[in-house]
Amino acid sequence: MPRRREAAILAFVAAANDPLLKWLLAGDPSIRWQVRRDLLGETGEGVERERARVARAGWGRRLLGLQEKNGEWGGGLYTPKWTSTTYTLLLLHALGLAPGNRRARKGALLLLDAGLHTDGGINLWRRWSNHSETCVTGMALAIASRFVPDDSRIDCLARHLLEQEMTDGGWNCQRPRGATHSSLHTTISVLEGLLEYEQAQGRLARRTRAARRRAEEFLCRHRMFRSHRTGEVIKEQMTRFFFPSQWHYDVLRGLDYLQGAGARPDPRLREAVELVEKRRNTEGVWRLPSLYPGKYHFVMETPGEPSRWNTLRALRVLKWWREGH
Repeated sequence: MPRRREAAILAFVAAANDPLLKWLLAGDPSIRWQVRRDLLGETGEGVERERARVARAGWGRRLLGLQEKNGEWGGGLYTPKWTSTTYTLLLLHALGLAPGNRRARKGALLLLDAGLHTDGGINLWRRWSNHSETCVTGMALAIASRFVPDDSRIDCLARHLLEQEMTDGGWNCQRPRGATHSSLHTTISVLEGLLEYEQAQGRLARRTRAARRRAEEFLCRHRMFRSHRTGEVIKEQMTRFFFPSQWHYDVLRGLDYLQGAGARPDPRLREAVELVEKRRNTEGVWRLPSLYPGKYHFVMETPGEPSRWNTLRALRVLKWWREGH
């Protein structure tokens, strides 16, 4: 029996006998394909077929079905939050909607057409601002690199973000207004965008990879959620795990980025990983604390209840941590 097929059979048997995995695999296609890939180690056609279902069933199909005739969602490109084109595409990206989807491509092109500014970033507020917004440029890079990877404008976005890197290795959207220290919120959006850009084989991948390494050091230096000067928690909200994350940073989102990027588990991350373990309840799952205030197309998971999203993300972070030690 070929090794790949044997591994897939063993993974299927393991899932069938593990109540937690069975619960995860009973969820939406967007959950199932990531469980099979990230927790069960499956590869190949089976995982890709499961991923393809994101566009045809469940949350992915519902979101795609809400697209307006002009290609937008929610009646706008960035607002209202969280039903606009930007945040809907960002959610479809997180669900794992595959490249090549016609509707997502149309929305991503709208974002580039309307937002690309003369400085190379995304500026959707030219009436009030003459510079691009770094957080939104990072989001747009992740979206465009996934859904329109053949569009040369993704190189413009990547170049702009490289130019906006701060001396401490991260990014801050308030830099044009005088900020001198990077923000975890901005940095995580940029990191996710640069990683997707590299996976799309962007022309500046060598430079963006080096920038990501510097930013990953910035995360480690802050132990994912503490001030590098005082050691105090930067913001209590960062220790709670929200999904969708929207533009906000939290510890789980940061660690999930690191595992997805294949970063080496750093000893300075131990406290953050222990925080993830601490959030696991007696039933062995992670709950969704609440949702960020705003308008939603629909609620995927009920606040206060067990969350497949948080459980999936936490388990793959813990798997990455254990395998790296």
